[in-house]
Amino acid sequence: MIFLASAALGVTGTLATLPGTLELGALTLGSLLGKPRLLGDARACGMLAVIVPAHNEAGGIAQCVQSLFACEQPPGGARVIVVADNCSDDTAARAREAGAEVLVRNDTERRDKGYALELAFTHALEDPSVEAALVVDADTTVLPNFLIAMAAAFAGGADGVQCRYLVSNASEHPLRNVALLAFNVARPRARERYGLSVGILGNGFGLHRRVLEALPYTARSVVEDLEYHVMMVRAGYAVRFVEQTAVSAAVPTTAAAESTQRARWEGGRLRMLRELAPSLAADVLRGRGRSVEPLGELLLLPLASHVGALLVVLVLPFPPTQLYAAGALSLVGAHVLSSLMTSGATRADWVALGTAPLYVARKLALLPAILRASKTDQEWVRTARPS
Repeated sequence: MIFLASAALGVTGTLATLPGTLELGALTLGSLLGKPRLLGDARACGMLAVIVPAHNEAGGIAQCVQSLFACEQPPGGARVIVVADNCSDDTAARAREAGAEVLVRNDTERRDKGYALELAFTHALEDPSVEAALVVDADTTVLPNFLIAMAAAFAGGADGVQCRYLVSNASEHPLRNVALLAFNVARPRARERYGLSVGILGNGFGLHRRVLEALPYTARSVVEDLEYHVMMVRAGYAVRFVEQTAVSAAVPTTAAAESTQRARWEGGRLRMLRELAPSLAADVLRGRGRSVEPLGELLLLPLASHVGALLVVLVLPFPPTQLYAAGALSLVGAHVLSSLMTSGATRADWVALGTAPLYVARKLALLPAILRASKTDQEWVRTARPS
């Protein structure tokens, strides 16, 4: 009886994690292949609108805006538009002082980030000289070539763009940095090598006018970037990875803030898996191959959760599924190592791998909060910023 129960649980765990394992294997291989694609000529791109959604960001909004103005400006020009969204501080005033255009939005009923972006995109496209809009979070700084590189990608025909999204306080959170190097750099790089749409990471992305006009930004979940990317792919559009530039933002410095952010992200992904996976699977069965990758992305659990599930399969006394779990865990290790080798990891990042078991345990302890955050009526909650 115990053997049969272990076999049943092992097979269930295998079936639940196998799609993610296959996705992870393809992404690991792809991240090691080739070089970044060449960009176009930035002179062929019109004006860029850089949108900065900001909710109570008075402490850092000026630095973000100044970082954008310090960039090499693209030939077509750039506008910086800050959306002061339901702010109770002086975010708007500080953004104006830094030189940005400011839209003030007060709507206590519609509070998600998606609403702020929809307002800003609509406003930006009223200017016919704007060819594309970029999104940069308010706690972010950008590389000096950010605007030029993004303009060059649009000049090369991109529908959407996503640059590298890095951690600015990586030395304080090296293991978190390792996880984000895999998610924000290695995986988009792999999708780019395969010629797939690379996804939207919520910060450091951009959309061409033709996309926004045909597909308004009406994503409303707490992971509106993921939701909108699925909308894009199903409509036949793709996002390119612009590895030549990057944005940087700090991850939370307290356990409470990190828990809030992780629960929101992973709960939102769980909701999207529940709501979108069936229709994406139906697309695949109808022969719409472009839906394969978004489906694979949704089926790949966050890395710590994926590892936790595989460990459960590994300890169940059923040799066939134990063998699978051992191989899948080895693949996770290969994915992390390849991400570090190809993404500019520091010595601290390598040393941090020793604390990975504790990181997995903390992530699994968040499961109740993640399940709560996956509810349809879950509101976006601002993560406390590092001081």
